[in-house]
Amino acid sequence: MPELPEVAGLAEFLDEHLRGTSVTKVQIVSFAVLKTADPPFNALEGRTVTGVRRFGKFVTIDTGGISLVFHLARAGWVRFTDSPTDGQLRMGKGHIAARFAFTGPDGPRGIDLTEAGTKKSLAVYVVRDPQDVPGIATLGPDPFTEAFDVGMLAEILAGSSQQIKGLLRSQSVIAGIGNAYSDEILHAARISPFATAKSLDREAVQVLYDCIHGVLGTALAEASGKPPKDLKDVKRSHMRVHARTGEPCPVCGDTVREVSFADTALQYCPTCQTKGKILADRRTSKFLK
Repeated sequence: MPELPEVAGLAEFLDEHLRGTSVTKVQIVSFAVLKTADPPFNALEGRTVTGVRRFGKFVTIDTGGISLVFHLARAGWVRFTDSPTDGQLRMGKGHIAARFAFTGPDGPRGIDLTEAGTKKSLAVYVVRDPQDVPGIATLGPDPFTEAFDVGMLAEILAGSSQQIKGLLRSQSVIAGIGNAYSDEILHAARISPFATAKSLDREAVQVLYDCIHGVLGTALAEASGKPPKDLKDVKRSHMRVHARTGEPCPVCGDTVREVSFADTALQYCPTCQTKGKILADRRTSKFLK
């Protein structure tokens, strides 16, 4: 799933390549992906792109009063081309969920929103204001806004009995962090994913705050300027524990371990994060004895 750094990279790339172009054609190939009806999706056609922005994991393509908003969910992605075809896509065929064509002074542009797998969660909204999208309206603070300081993080943690891994992933608490970067942040901070948020002392909160900015900041710098086709590989290349079960921890050499749940998994280093103890493979378990 693309998270804050990749979505920021996508928004930056699309802003550079779509700003000033006109929307010439919109094709919704899977109507399950379209979550709004008013305004209609074809109201975008003929409008000029004024900019592309990021809200958490959402991307908005603004056209001066109407915005195209999409969320890529777990298996969605963007394919960009400067040689789009004019062909009409068939409903429900292939991995393409929606196609958008643009034209501008430098020629045509096109993006496809694709989704692999059988579980379809990619979402597209056509709205007058991005805040009309429920997922955007309920977002917590973005880690890179001025308001998000260590005091705000301390207040958030002090009021929660949730495990820190789940809290970092909650978009209504902090916007943009998902499964992969929460693993990486907690590894860098040397904090167990099962630690209770309010149990962290002031020193641990400061370390966590610094690691949120350090891990995400490094990933943002890596993603900046990259085309969509390269962003997934860029993300994978600098992961230390996420999706590296069984490999040696690059910090201490211990074996990276995994905790599996019904539809996801987390990775961690026992030496760096849990004082050598192995976490049980159940969400509600405590440490194995």
